Amino acid sequence: MDKHIELSYCCFEAFKVLAKNYLGVEFHELFPKIEKLLEETNMAPADVAENVMPKSIDEDVHTCLQNLINALELTKEEAKKKAEEEEKGLKVEKEKEEYAQQEVKANGKSGEDVEENGSTIE
Repeated sequence: MDKHIELSYCCFEAFKVLAKNYLGVEFHELFPKIEKLLEETNMAPADVAENVMPKSIDEDVHTCLQNLINALELTKEEAKKKAEEEEKGLKVEKEKEEYAQQEVKANGKSGEDVEENGSTIE
């Protein structure tokens, strides 16, 4: 049996808990920028934690928070590109439908006599 568990995206309050646990900070000058990006971007708490965690002893708080900002900006840009591609695909489908309808009107053929690409079946 499958069990589906719906997990929410990371909000700023959850991020602050992660920052306190992993970096030991309750506030930083980059927090406002991170808050804004979290409102605009969907990122799971585990992904936020992965980007906030120091990868080496040399990484300081600022570097870790900047890593998260970079990841959030990349995620935001990818989501924007995906939405644009989906919108473009919908536009192409709509144009195909309109073309098929024009063919039907012009040729007096029924919708069943027109192929998906808009040309008539003989």
